Amino acid sequence: MTDGDTKAALQRIADALERLSPIASASADIGSGPAFHWTGKTIEAIDSFAPIALDMLTGIDDQKMRLLENSKRLANGFAAHDVLLWGSRGMGKSALAKSVVRELHGTDTDIAIVEANADMLEDLTDLFATLGKTDRAFILFIDDIGFEEGSAAPRLLRSMLEGGAAARPDNVRLYVTSNRRHIVPRHMAEQDDPINPRDVVDDKLALSDRFGLRLGFHAASQDDYLAMIDRYAEVHGLAYQSDDALLWARQRGSRSGRVAWQYIVELAGRAGKSLT
Repeated sequence: MTDGDTKAALQRIADALERLSPIASASADIGSGPAFHWTGKTIEAIDSFAPIALDMLTGIDDQKMRLLENSKRLANGFAAHDVLLWGSRGMGKSALAKSVVRELHGTDTDIAIVEANADMLEDLTDLFATLGKTDRAFILFIDDIGFEEGSAAPRLLRSMLEGGAAARPDNVRLYVTSNRRHIVPRHMAEQDDPINPRDVVDDKLALSDRFGLRLGFHAASQDDYLAMIDRYAEVHGLAYQSDDALLWARQRGSRSGRVAWQYIVELAGRAGKSLT
């Protein structure tokens, strides 16, 4: 065995021992506070958690109503769904998940959001062990999930949703965002098994079916885009012209909630105002 092989073997042993080691004590009191971040080893409070107010999100009324209702059920200890929020970029998927927590936090319901990176699925069993011991409802939020070819992550996620060994506890539900309705790109699944690719495609594309609630977010119409700007402009006391707002969207090649907010930032800057 060469020195390189020895070092590689020792590193694998060290990595395995680290995975087997107990989770470090949470650095935050998860019994209070609205938002946390999972580092892979500890849970840290998000002190700057200040999502947009729920009633400011425009053009996604049905999605707001359904996600708020599901989150209320979870907070009250009732049956609730894991949720896939999928669709166009900039249309409020992430903002809605966080705004729902803001809406419910401090009311008679008690719920918090824990953000985790999409590449930390293998470490979530440790997080679940900690959250499951707390008498509180949690949304585990994974933003913009995606998988590389050959990754075991789709199988891990399916196990969490189906009640396998890595299943999330009863007081936790997964809220996941993706730009794809089926999460896994078709070309990736088709190349996975040269013997029976159709079965592999069906299996991986069915991953989204494990989410009891699937909310689609589609590109904004012109009317929806202007309605978003109307709402933001009204709240912040800004005047604008529709032609100018539409020109802003054309220059960026899309109409979305994100583009609408960027236009509001531009308006405020022109007027010499802040948005705080």
